[in-house]
Amino acid sequence: MREAVIVSVARTPIGRAKKGSLKDTRPEYFASEMLKELVDRTPGLAKSMVDDISLGCAMPEGEQGMNIARLIGLAAGFPVEVPAITVNRFCSSGSQTIALAADTIRAGNADIIIAGG
Repeated sequence: MREAVIVSVARTPIGRAKKGSLKDTRPEYFASEMLKELVDRTPGLAKSMVDDISLGCAMPEGEQGMNIARLIGLAAGFPVEVPAITVNRFCSSGSQTIALAADTIRAGNADIIIAGG
């Protein structure tokens, strides 16, 4: 069985719920900037090399509804050929996406997956 490894990490800024200077910033903007930074800090990684984007969203309602991972991937400039999936497992959504990505890579069904949430 193949090995899956974490190559790089990035995170969004932390704000004050409905109060601070970031309160009017849409969630896909935060996450798309994070994905751009992740690619920029990973030597040799091109957006076209990514097999999938798997992002967790604990509250997929309202402006975070539908497949927000897809919107984030497109907003970050990934090619339309790169699929994306939104996973909801409430507070452990991000952890679940990482586990699913690792399993997919170990099974040989992908080489590079961006996962988190």
